[in-house]
Amino acid sequence: MAEPDSVRIEIAFSGGPGLSALVTVQGADELERALASDQDGTFQVDAADGRYTVVLRRVVYVKRYARESRVGFGI
Repeated sequence: MAEPDSVRIEIAFSGGPGLSALVTVQGADELERALASDQDGTFQVDAADGRYTVVLRRVVYVKRYARESRVGFGI
């Protein structure tokens, strides 16, 4: 189950496959700031399944999903 302070992101790369990961809200914010700053190099983001190192100049887009909502019957 996703933690309350986590969000799913999708990162698309030029010339290769993308990835989808469940990261902290803080990690997603930091990635967006790194991309907006037009800096070169890499960025490390911790996800639920491990740590990813992203080459910033290869990122085409980042999709940030809305927080997951629960559908169905709950108690």
